[in-house]
Amino acid sequence: MAEHIIKEVIEDSIAAQLGIVPGDVLLKINDVAPADIFDYQLMTLNEYIEVWIRKINGEEFIYEIDKDEAEDIGLEFELGLMDHLRSCENKCIFCFMDQLPKGMRETLYYKDDDFRLSFLLGNYITLTNLSEADINRIIRYNLTPINISIHTACPKLRVKMLNNLRAGKLMDIMRRFQEAGIMMNGQIVLCRGVNDGKELANTLRELMLYQPELFSVAIVPAGLSKYREGLYPLEQFSKEEAEAVLDMIKGYNKLTWSIRGKRLFFASDEWYTLAERKLPLANQYEEYPQLENGVGMMRLFITEFNEALNKEKKRRKTKKYLNEIAVCPPKHRQISVATGLLAYPYLKQLVLNLTGNFPELTVNLYGITNHFFGENITVSGLLTGADIINQLKDKPLGERLLLPDNVLRSSGDIFLDDFTQAQIKKALQVPVDIVESSGYAFVEALLCDNTIEGKVTNE
Repeated sequence: MAEHIIKEVIEDSIAAQLGIVPGDVLLKINDVAPADIFDYQLMTLNEYIEVWIRKINGEEFIYEIDKDEAEDIGLEFELGLMDHLRSCENKCIFCFMDQLPKGMRETLYYKDDDFRLSFLLGNYITLTNLSEADINRIIRYNLTPINISIHTACPKLRVKMLNNLRAGKLMDIMRRFQEAGIMMNGQIVLCRGVNDGKELANTLRELMLYQPELFSVAIVPAGLSKYREGLYPLEQFSKEEAEAVLDMIKGYNKLTWSIRGKRLFFASDEWYTLAERKLPLANQYEEYPQLENGVGMMRLFITEFNEALNKEKKRRKTKKYLNEIAVCPPKHRQISVATGLLAYPYLKQLVLNLTGNFPELTVNLYGITNHFFGENITVSGLLTGADIINQLKDKPLGERLLLPDNVLRSSGDIFLDDFTQAQIKKALQVPVDIVESSGYAFVEALLCDNTIEGKVTNE
């Protein structure tokens, strides 16, 4: 029988009033042991439930609870899903986890592939570890949307790319989800010479049949680190190949637009850098359904930056502000910003625009080359503390250094290579601010002359 250790009891909740405490164990609800958080949530929807608890001292009690429908009884569990995470069973030819160097902290090597995290957190999953019961549960509980790592519509090729015989069942599962009204987002990691060209065209054409339940599909180039010894031989896309990918996506989006009045396929920002093309306008991103895949992140950032800059320019023309600076003129400030090479050319233009309007501010913008993973990796989210320190230690940094928040792991102020924010500050002898990855917060961090060291957000 499944047992679920209670981690926390919400204050003043039904469970707290009944005397249930952390350390007690949930055994059953209505004489059925919940398998995970979804079973638990469904079982506790009823107005009358019987909750079977084993106390810390070993005694067991059945609590009869009358409550409002859907009212939470106030329990949180040591395992957030009330079950262990499902790990990935694939050996994908492009997997970035397999391209990590040895000796990093253990948690970085864990590959999850859990459909419950797809629903709860937006993670992308391959569907290769789903049982028939899992598929039925997704449909029965209407766990929508589900985010799916597709990569190709060809069953044989997908088996090859994922090194998993079950990978060829994807399109059948997606068809069942479509028939059940489960909304889906897709992701295609494009590998040069594998699933590009004609294979990509076939995949995009096939995926059009899954609309409208298939809401969006991101196409991203495989990230290739320098640690690929013994792995499938993959190479970077050329400028001409990136142009061909963008042209293909544009062509198929013309079809989806003519049929349904919306775009289905979205290229990640890297393709425009590789192809040396301008980013699409904001309205071409369909309200940004694929930001987590790096689709439209720079366009959204630029839009937010320009809005914040224009607002500040208007504020500085007001009589109140003019009176303030007549008494206390703005002092000159020098700030440094470090980012990945992908964002660098875009931020360079934004910074030039900002400093042109506010001459009291000097901004030193530095693009950090990723020596840790290899120069092919250009996103700021994979920068390490060592690369930041080594490339900035002899540079003028001014009164503080700004870093985007995606350089830190979600668990705290730790960089990928285990450097901390405090260590960066000590090594560079400058206060370090972590800035929320939005154009609004970036403008605020650059222009605010009383920034508190630590984190800058736009709240």
